[in-house]
Parts: sequence; C-alpha cells; structure tokens
Amino acid sequence: MTEPQTKHTVPSDGFFRTAAATPIIRVADCKTNGQAVLQQIKNCAAQNVGAVVFPELCLTGYTCGDLFHDRTLQQAAEAALAQILEETRSLPIVAVIGVPVPCGASLYNCAAVCCGGRLLGLTAKRFLPNYSEFYERRWFTPAPEIPLTVTFSGQQTLLGSGIIYSCAELPELKIGVEICEDLWVPAPPSIAMAQAGATLLLNASASDEVIGKVEYRRSLVCSQSARLYCTYVYADAGEGESTTDMVFAGHNLIAENGTQLAASKLFESGIITADTDLERLLQERRRATTWLDSPKPAPEVPFSFSYSFDRSHLERRFARTPFVPQDTGDLAERCERILSLQANGLKTRLKHTGIHAAVVGISGGLDSTLALLVMARAFDLLGLPRSGITAVSMPGFGTTGRTKSNAEGLSRALGVTFREISIGAAVHQHFADIDHDETVQDVTYENSQARERTQILMDIANQESGLVIGTGDLSELALGWATYNGDHMSMYGVNASIPKTLVRHLVRYAARSFGGEIGRILLDVLDTPVSPELLPPKDGKIAQKTEEVVGPYELHDYFLYYVLRFGFTPAKIFRMAVDTFEGSYSPAEIFHWLKNFYHRFFRQQFKRSCLPDSPKVGSVTLSPRGDWRMPSDASARIWMDELEQLNSEK
Repeated sequence: MTEPQTKHTVPSDGFFRTAAATPIIRVADCKTNGQAVLQQIKNCAAQNVGAVVFPELCLTGYTCGDLFHDRTLQQAAEAALAQILEETRSLPIVAVIGVPVPCGASLYNCAAVCCGGRLLGLTAKRFLPNYSEFYERRWFTPAPEIPLTVTFSGQQTLLGSGIIYSCAELPELKIGVEICEDLWVPAPPSIAMAQAGATLLLNASASDEVIGKVEYRRSLVCSQSARLYCTYVYADAGEGESTTDMVFAGHNLIAENGTQLAASKLFESGIITADTDLERLLQERRRATTWLDSPKPAPEVPFSFSYSFDRSHLERRFARTPFVPQDTGDLAERCERILSLQANGLKTRLKHTGIHAAVVGISGGLDSTLALLVMARAFDLLGLPRSGITAVSMPGFGTTGRTKSNAEGLSRALGVTFREISIGAAVHQHFADIDHDETVQDVTYENSQARERTQILMDIANQESGLVIGTGDLSELALGWATYNGDHMSMYGVNASIPKTLVRHLVRYAARSFGGEIGRILLDVLDTPVSPELLPPKDGKIAQKTEEVVGPYELHDYFLYYVLRFGFTPAKIFRMAVDTFEGSYSPAEIFHWLKNFYHRFFRQQFKRSCLPDSPKVGSVTLSPRGDWRMPSDASARIWMDELEQLNSEK
C-alpha cells in the first residue's frame, strides 16, 4: 500500500481562523486602550488568526457618556487608531475595532475594519438603542443610508452600513460587520450582508450583563449563524468599563451554522479563537434552494491579504462518528427519537395498507436486530399483538451457533412469532439446477443464499398477508454491500437511513432500556463481528468478516457524511480523516479505504436507484425519491484522479 504524500504547503481546505478579543480598558484613556488592542492583535497574528473583532467603542470605552461629544476624546481615539494602523502594516490579519467617528454634524458609532495598515472601511451602527439603560441617540447618529467618503486616521475610506469586505486571495472570505444592537432587531443588517455574499459576520458589541442574558445572547448568535449559513463572531465589552449603572462580562462567542465553536468565560478578558470552514458554509448555501443571493449589489471594498492558514496546526477537531451525537445525554435522546421515527414510519405504512402482519429475516446480527426492535415498537403503537410479527431464522452454510441462538432468544423474549427454516437443501438444489460447482465459494455461492432467504420471506409474507421488512442500513447501501434482489429488496425498509455506526448506538441504547435477558442478548449481538455469514465457519466461529472486505465502517461512515452532506473533495476528506483518526489508522490505510469507498459508491448506484420505501430520519439518506438522485452510469474518474494526484504529491 502506497503512503500518500502531501506538500509542505498544505491547502487550507477553506479553513480560516477567527477570534473575538476583549481587552482590559480604562474609560476615556484612548492611548492605553489602543495599546491593549494592539497587543491583542499581535497575539492573534502570532496564533495564525486571520480576522479578529474587538468590542464596541473599545478605544474610548462604551460607557463614556457625554464625554463622546468632547473633541479631545474624539481626537485621541482617532490617533489611537492611526497608531494601530501604523504598527500592524506587516501583520496578515483583519482587525475590527470599535471607535467613535465624527463627520460633519454627526457622530457615528463605528467599527474600523483594518488590514495591513490600511483602513478598509468604517462600518457604522444602524440601530441605536435608546431604552432602559441605553441612551445612544443622545450622542450618535444612525448609519447613513448611502455610504459616505470620509478621511479618518489619515486615510480616505467609506463610512456606512452593510459594507462587504472581499478578499482577493481568498474568494470564499467575504466579511460583513455589524454593531451590537444591529443583531437584536427584527431585520439585522447581517441578513442583507450574507445575501450579498458575506460568509464571516463580525459583531463589535457592548452588551451589559443581567440575569438570563447569557442564554439569550448565545441563542441569538447561534441562530443567526444558522439562518445565514455563516460564521458569526461576537466580541463583548468587559473589564474596565464603568460600572456606574451597568456591568459588562466580556461574553465572547463564535458560532458556525448554528453550532457554537467557542465561548469565553464570563468576567474574563482575553481572546477566544476558532477555525471556521468557509467552504462548508458556501456548500450549505448552494444546496439550499431557498437561499437567495441579494439582487441588489452591496457596497464592496476589495482588499489583498497575505494570510496563509497553517493547515497542519488546525485547531478544529472532527468527530470520529459524525452521525452520532458526542454528548451522552444528547445521544440517549437522539436514539429514542430515531427509534420513534422508524417505528412511526412503519406504523403509518401498516395502518395505511390495513395490514396487521409483518415478516423479517432475523440473523442475530445488528441490522436485523434493530429492525425487529422497531417492528415491536410499531406493533405496540398500533395496539397489535407482537405475535403478528414473524421473525424467520434461515440458517445457511455460514450460520454460527452464536448468531442463531441470539436470533431465536431475542425473538422469543420480545414475544414475536419465531420460525426456523434451513435454506441448505433449497440452495443445494439450486446449485444443481444451474450446474454450479459448490466447491467454488464465489459470488454465486454467496448470493444464491441471500436470494433464497428473500424468496422465503416474500412467500411467508404472502401466506400471512403481511409486509416484508427490510433490514439493510445506510452504510451498506452506500457501499453496495447487498445482494441485488436479495437482501437488497423488501416491502418497507426501516433501517435505510441509519448508518452502521449509529445502528450500534441504537442497539446499545435498547440494551440499556430493556435490561434483563433482552439486554444481555443485545449486548452479545453488539459484540458479534459484522458478517453476512455466507461462507462456512471456521472452528464454529464466523469466517467472513465484512470490515475485512469493505473496510472499517467508522471510516466509511465518516467519508459518507462529508461526501453527501457537504460535497467535500476527496483530498479535503482525506486530510480531515488523517487528523481525526490519528493513532487509529495510518494515512496509507485511510487513503486505501477512501479509494475503495469512491470505487464502490459509484459502481453500486444501480442498486440504490430501485430501493424500497423507507423513512428518512437524518440529514443524509440515499433514497432515489428523496435526498440522492444520481445516474447509475456516473463516472468516478475525476474523484479517483484527484486521489491519485494527492498520492503523487511530494
């Protein structure tokens, strides 16, 4: 197996490091505040941060009150910003800094957007709170409808709201800025900025702390990042602000598409960072047909950026099992919900057809075990006796005593009707009919058994006036690990959108829920190697282990998630997997199984084009009537070529 190589300069794969920073300030001491901001900018640059946002009016302090009208304060803030611009000329970082900006008869509450010594623009606050403890209209004017050209800190620039800052070198990096209250209104400026292309939204804020506000603020930031398919970075005022009437806790947040990536502890000043995936955000927008880019162009400021993300020091970590919640509390709740979705889907199908019987092949393996548990739930929901479920064990050439015993034990413990029908004689006769040499244990040898089992189930369903319930899972469908017109076929498939890694957790959850004898059997099923049991056992033990043939399911489920959910490239998925599975699989192993995944995924589409009905329970499915429409003749060449190119890079 060839060890894939990577270049010394690893592609960023769309990752970009962001930060929210809260310096310790002194109210009205612009020189001291400027130095505090400058030091944090330098610290961020040293940490490979590409963009950092500071709190609202941080160069003066948000709580200056009527001092905002004082010309000395205004000039000191402008001088502090000029000093910051001068001392950051060589730093590859975008810094967004709160500052008051006088212009004619107006004073604007602005966020200065700076990069490489250049003042890119002054985004002004549009919505000025003037209620409860806030009196901003006493001092400031709302952002002008049309951006103004102004000179500030010795540079000519734009002042307005809704400005997009677009990076020439990183086309996926488009920055929008809003200030505190702008986010809290019914139609925040960030909506229009996102629709105009902004993927990174930065908020310079001074949100005082009261009971209950932390939870609301977190919900607001996360929700906005979800609605706009963006990364939202929120910097809050903290230590040093006046406590005459308010207390500020420096509650900084970074969220991406509804998920909180980082948060600061309350009443602690400093910097939080997170690596956001801008490419993923754009993919999300492209796949959502309800997302509409703005028909009206927004004011745009292009800028050049020497920032180069160090992919080898990626701070972001990816779950080994992306289909499975990492929090155990969430996992139990998710498992219960999934089982309910599966059971209610089957319940509806049975009720609609007026059928009160169901048939399933029970092998003692994970998938048929889960299917049987779901069927029992569905019958309970309908108030039907579980005896209407017929679980059929069909021992063949590879069946072991362990799986056979578990199949029968579980069926009897659940109170369903159990039948055992050996397929040996029928398959021997079939081999004779087609003149097949039984000593050749090839695909015909294996698939003949799978099709015989399906025929038995279909015929029993006819006898019982019932439905055959399919057991195949999402991982098997992705890899084509099913016999066409064998276990590939059923009258309703309850597991078709459940990946193998999640099947395990569902069965484990059921084991804990049931306990007793059922729990013991379920735990033993979990401990049994995954196998179709089509080849004769060796010394009474399973000889054919699926993961030795197709590869580890935890890798394939990982690949599947990022291929289907986000459309990532093979190279990006490979690099992510190397980070995620370090210490468990070598890069060479990951590369080998990733090639195997693409090879099988494309070749086996014809099986997915004619799948039985099945309920969707997650964000990724392969139903030809639902989430995945792909021609069976699609070529995998460009994906395989990219993998070969990755392998050849030195």
